[in-house]
Amino acid sequence: MATVILVRHGRTTANATGLLAGRTSGVDLDKIGIDQAILTGDRLAALSLAAVVSSPLERCRQTAQLILDRQAGTTYAPVDPDLNECDYGQWQGRTLMDLATEGLWSVVQTQPTAVIFPDGESLAAMQARSVAAIRRHDADIEAEHGPGAVWVAVSHGDVIKSILADALGMHLDLFQRINVGPASASIVHYGPHRPTVYATNTDAGDLSWLSNTLHSSDAPVGGGAVQDAPQTPSA
Repeated sequence: MATVILVRHGRTTANATGLLAGRTSGVDLDKIGIDQAILTGDRLAALSLAAVVSSPLERCRQTAQLILDRQAGTTYAPVDPDLNECDYGQWQGRTLMDLATEGLWSVVQTQPTAVIFPDGESLAAMQARSVAAIRRHDADIEAEHGPGAVWVAVSHGDVIKSILADALGMHLDLFQRINVGPASASIVHYGPHRPTVYATNTDAGDLSWLSNTLHSSDAPVGGGAVQDAPQTPSA
């Protein structure tokens, strides 16, 4: 199958003030978030991306555009509502400090499968729709571009954490152990036997090796060598 790079949007004005923006419209990247997304776009510029798929919210579409601006040529760039932020219902628009006083907060931390946000979505439903979307796009991109294709999905922290938990074979109740920072890149390759997670929550480092590596679905005995050793620049 193809390889997906899961990118969280850059920092927003809501992130900076501790506000749970949820699906609120008009929440944009702040100056730091723009710089974070530009850095991620620069990291991805070494790759010829088959697609950049985005959540419909502004912060993700802005991040996706900053990635696309650094790609040569025209890249397929759809918006997918199944990559949207969790519907936090009545929690949306409140501060994290305030929400931490709610009884549901501890359940979110320790038993996410039991959480249904008031007038909103369950975390289990969020994971089901987002994982299905990633696998659907991955299969379509692999069918069109071949198993060496690399593509990007730009989404939200909890959404990406839930996708990574699925890829790692972790129960959703453990997904709070995963950290996904603003504009971070995590790498997953889906295969016929299992997903392979190559990286999580990275915000620096060369990604050009992905364009030259055909990933096997079989796990190498002894660990193997995932990528070639970096080349030393000549004097």
